Amino acid sequence: MSIRAVVWDVDDTLFDYTTADREGMRSHLAAEGLLDGYGRPEEALTRWREVTDQQWARFSAGETTFEGQRRDRVRVFLDREMTDAEADAWFQRYIGHYEAAWALFPDVLPVLDALAASHRHAVLSNSSIHVQDRKLRFLGVHDRFETILCAAELGVSKPQAAAFLAACEFLALPPHEVAYVGDHPEIDGQGAADAGLLSVWIDRYGGAAAVDLPSGRHRIATLAELPAILMADTRFGAQSTFR
Repeated sequence: MSIRAVVWDVDDTLFDYTTADREGMRSHLAAEGLLDGYGRPEEALTRWREVTDQQWARFSAGETTFEGQRRDRVRVFLDREMTDAEADAWFQRYIGHYEAAWALFPDVLPVLDALAASHRHAVLSNSSIHVQDRKLRFLGVHDRFETILCAAELGVSKPQAAAFLAACEFLALPPHEVAYVGDHPEIDGQGAADAGLLSVWIDRYGGAAAVDLPSGRHRIATLAELPAILMADTRFGAQSTFR
């Protein structure tokens, strides 16, 4: 069964979110005079990522809105009471520094070029369309995708099967003819596989030991490996050689 379309995650898959977030927050905290409260800048950055992960999990579980998780990230990180307007203003000042560090990973354009004629392309993100539409335009790849679907507007987020199936429905393709590429082994990798898509986990930083993956799931270290997987989908035949 051939793969006819690729649905992409954005942050830390196409877009180097980790670097942009780290460098943007470093610059922001310095401008706000907040680095002195930590022994090392890395401690502040680690705390920001912890708070971000916690609040994003609340949003994914439907416990807060997209805007609410942003405001609570600020309140929890600063450990102070703030009005919505105050939290929004602080976050927007951070956004200015964060956006200055935006960049694609270097393997993105080559793989999009390689697959442009052979596969259709779409985006499925757990963010909002306002954020990802603007980001992809800034990065110069917006027109590479037929649609950009985001959890904030869909009302359902990865790893729920309904999120992945919404992308398949838009493409008018059955799940087994669609591949999903994302950086998170459970939210992206397991979620896509459970929904019946060909699941490709891009593990750019070697986050786990190399192990055999179940049928229908693949692990790659660079997007340069993706075309070979798509051209030789092994979910229904011989075991994949990719780990």
